[in-house]
Amino acid sequence: MTSSGIPLVSLFKGAVYVSPLPEIRETEIPAVLAIHTPAFADARGFFSESYNRDTWAEAGFQEHFVQDNVSLSARGVLRGLHYQLNPYGMGKLVRAITGAVFDVAVDLRRGSSTFGHWVGRTLDAETPMWLWIPVGFAHGFVALRDDTRVYYKCTGVYHGNAERAIRHDDPDLGIEWPVPVEIISEKDGAAPFFKDSEHNFIYQA
Repeated sequence: MTSSGIPLVSLFKGAVYVSPLPEIRETEIPAVLAIHTPAFADARGFFSESYNRDTWAEAGFQEHFVQDNVSLSARGVLRGLHYQLNPYGMGKLVRAITGAVFDVAVDLRRGSSTFGHWVGRTLDAETPMWLWIPVGFAHGFVALRDDTRVYYKCTGVYHGNAERAIRHDDPDLGIEWPVPVEIISEKDGAAPFFKDSEHNFIYQA
């Protein structure tokens, strides 16, 4: 293990490169997944295969991504809570490539035992981990450091007419943001509360 806590993983078997399988863990809301990608570290730093369609499928994760996004935020910037209505629902695979965020997903699926509940994880550049937020969830994050870049892989493309948001400080949701929110867009600040929001997702077992 490196000083930053990254596990040492051999990526070579003999002289042949071996693509490692990610470690997929359910969160408190089982549909939201924390996905750890093994890293190989040495005196130069570390190397991690961030995403590989085939090995991820072998590990049980099969999603088709059609759009990638990157955002840059200073400490205290909050983005969210965002989602797109069906039929334009968008799943998001999210990680921090610089800095750190507290990343949150809120269950909007009617009929789910966790409807209206939230789950959060800290994502940072030092830890090779993704958070998977499927269709049917609102997503948002607050930056914990300056110069925080968040990378998203998305299963759908952006449709402005289907975009919706929920207030990050909704008391009914009770999200425990770990740092004060200092900057938020005018649009996000004017978003409705959860009880007044429009969403059309149905839980499917």
